[in-house]
Amino acid sequence: MTRRTVLITGGSDGLGAVAAGLAASRGERVLIVGRNPEKTAAVAERTGAEPFVADFSELDQVRELAERIRSAVSHEGAGIDALANNAGGIFREEQLTVDGNELTLQVNHLSPFLLTRLLMDELLAGDGATIVNTSSIAHRLWGDIALDDLDNVRGYSPEKAYGDAKLANAMFARALHERYADRGIAAVAFHPGIVATGFAGDTTSVLRWLYGSPLAKPFLTTAQRGGETLDRFLSGRPGADWKPGAYYSKRRLGRLLNPQLLDDRIVNGLWERSAERVGIAS
Repeated sequence: MTRRTVLITGGSDGLGAVAAGLAASRGERVLIVGRNPEKTAAVAERTGAEPFVADFSELDQVRELAERIRSAVSHEGAGIDALANNAGGIFREEQLTVDGNELTLQVNHLSPFLLTRLLMDELLAGDGATIVNTSSIAHRLWGDIALDDLDNVRGYSPEKAYGDAKLANAMFARALHERYADRGIAAVAFHPGIVATGFAGDTTSVLRWLYGSPLAKPFLTTAQRGGETLDRFLSGRPGADWKPGAYYSKRRLGRLLNPQLLDDRIVNGLWERSAERVGIAS
C-alpha cells in the first residue's frame, strides 16, 4: 500500500509543526513549507519531513515552490493526498507586495490559492484528496469583503485586513468543494482556537494582546492542541469525521459564521478576482 503524502504550509513552527510530527509518526510522507530556512530545516530534522522554503509575499516564489513540490512528488510516482494551507500572518502596517497586492491578503489567501491551483493535478491524481484551510474567528469579528476593494484601500487596519483574509480562507474551502467535490476533493476550513504563540507580537493590533498577554492565558489553547485539530482534518475521513465544504470552530461545525460566507455572489466573485490577481484561469 502506497503511503500518503501530506503537504503542510506554515510547517516550521506552531500547529503546522505539530501536525507534521503527527503525520510523520503514522509513517506518512510529509512535506513542509516555511519561510525561515533554519526553522524549517529543524522541524524537518526532528520529524523526518522534507523541507521546502518559500516566502508567500512573492508570487514567483510560490510558482517556483509548486514546481519543486511537483518534481518531488512525481519522482516517487505519487500524488498529494492532503494539503494544509496553514501559512499566514498579520502585519504592522499597510504594505503592498512586489505583485501589487495588499500583503495580508497575499500571504494568507492569494498565495495559498495559487499554490493549491498549481498543484491541482497532483491533488486529483489519487482516489481523493483533502484540503484544509486554517482560518480564524477573526473572519467573523472583522471580515467584510468588498470585491471592488480587496486591498482595503478605503479603510485599512491590521484587524480588518486579517479578518478579510481569514474569511477568504473559508470562502476558498467552500468554493473548492463546489467545484471539485465530484472529482474527489474534500475541502474544509477551521478556526484552531486562539493559540498561545508569538503571533501578532510585532504589531499594534489587539490580536497582540489576545495571543501574547498573560491575562489572556485562560482563554488560549496550545500549539499542540491546535496542531492536533489540524491533524484531525488532515487524517480524518471526509463525510464521516467532518463535513466537506464546511467551516469549523475548533472541532464544532458552523459556529460563529460570517454571513458573507453564505453569499454565493461574494464567494464566486472572490474566486474569480483571486484567479485574476495570481494570473491563472478562473
